[in-house]
Amino acid sequence: MGSASRPRRGSLQFWPRKRADKVLPSVNWNGISLANSDKKLLGFIGYKVGMKSVFVRDNTSDSMTKGKRIVVPATVVECPPMKILSVRFYNNKNVVSDVLSSDLDKTLKRRIKVPKSVKKKIDTDNKVKDSNESFEMPKNFDDVRVVVYSLVKNTSIKKKPDVLEIAFSGNNEEKLAWIKEHLGKEIKISEVFQANNLADVRGVTKGKGLQGPVKRFGITLRSHKAEKGQRKVGSIGPWHPARVTFRVPMAGQMGLFTRANYNNKILDVGNISDKNINPAGGWKHYGNIKTDYLILRGSIVGPSKKQIVLTAPLRKTKKQEKKNMEVIELR
Repeated sequence: MGSASRPRRGSLQFWPRKRADKVLPSVNWNGISLANSDKKLLGFIGYKVGMKSVFVRDNTSDSMTKGKRIVVPATVVECPPMKILSVRFYNNKNVVSDVLSSDLDKTLKRRIKVPKSVKKKIDTDNKVKDSNESFEMPKNFDDVRVVVYSLVKNTSIKKKPDVLEIAFSGNNEEKLAWIKEHLGKEIKISEVFQANNLADVRGVTKGKGLQGPVKRFGITLRSHKAEKGQRKVGSIGPWHPARVTFRVPMAGQMGLFTRANYNNKILDVGNISDKNINPAGGWKHYGNIKTDYLILRGSIVGPSKKQIVLTAPLRKTKKQEKKNMEVIELR
């Protein structure tokens, strides 16, 4: 009989294991923009609806189920339109100018302090105009990003919009051209992601509160004859050094952590008015989808109604990229 092998459970990559500071996580846009040259806007705000089994036709080349109808697990994400709140100009990673849009939604008062009147705005001549004078944009800037807010009032979950800074790929001229085209207009999910694309999902996991080391790290239960408890480690370390290291599995906070799912396959992108995927009675713990939606293969982090950030892939994999599936129906 071979000797039992019980490697340590619980990754040491994440430390400390504490609650996330914010629901919408920060994104390293520099790495994503370098990895994607064919994209314009590199991210979008979505809201997790729930999971379903989806009938798809597998069109992947060299697949064992090519041309057949198969069932795959999928997550539905509602993606209401977004609008531009402000335009930020960067130089050496520092903000040199932040220009507010002239067309702001009234629901922003629930989220941020909105000025009564916006004097500065970007016009079609690549200039920032003021009520008294006209002056050009900052001469020395090496990057342009937009701060957007979601029109979540169009959904059935809440009214308070979520605000996020999103970057572009391409040169500054292409970025400014895109901003001028979409300033004051709604940005749809179909303009950023299409079916059979890859997307990274960043969000916050389900919160589970205080949990013991068995559930938190997956350690083995001790014998029923063990002293001082079964659901604990046998030793928390030596006498000297006289301290408990962070590597020892201990009870503590579990869940509500910021995590990322990479290279999720997008099965379908649509609008509820074109194709109604709402089940009878609505989605459990969510209600009915009212705007645009996106179907991702597999599961993603977080409970229903939780905000997530969809971004362009940081590191594409050939295995995921070559998959091609056509949605037939939701089960």
